[in-house]
Amino acid sequence: EVQLQASGGGKVQAGGSLRLSCSASGFSFDDYTIGWFRQAPGKEREGVSCIDTSIDDSYYVDSVKGRFTISSDNAKNTVYLQMNSLKPEDTAVYYCARGRACSMFYLFPLKYEDWGQGTLVTVSS
Repeated sequence: EVQLQASGGGKVQAGGSLRLSCSASGFSFDDYTIGWFRQAPGKEREGVSCIDTSIDDSYYVDSVKGRFTISSDNAKNTVYLQMNSLKPEDTAVYYCARGRACSMFYLFPLKYEDWGQGTLVTVSS
């Protein structure tokens, strides 16, 4: 059974940091990419970052570039999202999901599957 579970959310002040984890099971990281998405209240779910561990490639949307870092520990089947210099506009529920590619043309919710429960990130000003 394929499962992905995001964790690590919390409440921080602007400028703070959090590290999210996406624990996966039931499939090989070599065959899929992992994407991080977020959904703020009243807004559509949007892509944040993705990683393709088979070719050591990653992608970030402009709004988080330079602040967020995606990484993976294949031995633990876990992908991390280190979030630094957090802003109030980063407040959202963060989700991870698996896909078949990782690029600006692919990081859209409809192209990903097997969504786990999200984790809430709240950034106060």
